[in-house]
Amino acid sequence: MLVWLVLVFIAVPLIELYIIVETAGSIGTLQTIALLVLVSVVGAWMVKAQGLAVLWRVRGKLAEGRMPGKELVDGALVLLAGALMLTPGFVTDGVGLLLLFPPTRMAIRPLVIRRFRRRVAYYGPEAPGPGAVHDTDLADGE
Repeated sequence: MLVWLVLVFIAVPLIELYIIVETAGSIGTLQTIALLVLVSVVGAWMVKAQGLAVLWRVRGKLAEGRMPGKELVDGALVLLAGALMLTPGFVTDGVGLLLLFPPTRMAIRPLVIRRFRRRVAYYGPEAPGPGAVHDTDLADGE
């Protein structure tokens, strides 16, 4: 877990900063800023479009009386894509854009589902999860 935190909060911003500086050196500062803004605007539009598409699929499944499992995973991936698009930088924007394309989500979805199933199997459906306080842990009156 610590490795992931170091990667997310230290390595990724350093990589993003390096790529932005190199790009600005190659094409110019204003062009780099314009490119970052353009990618963010296009990404925001795509997040909205894909988010609405997923929402309609969820509603359709619910109207049929079926559980929208795959659609909920797609919704989580679109949400992650939106968060990545808000993060300034070319790498995070690229990953975010990839997550917005349905074929990419379709390829990633089984990995997310498998990981979720393992966590549910590990903690069990009734387990409150790591770090949660159990009712039996509290003394009367606390």
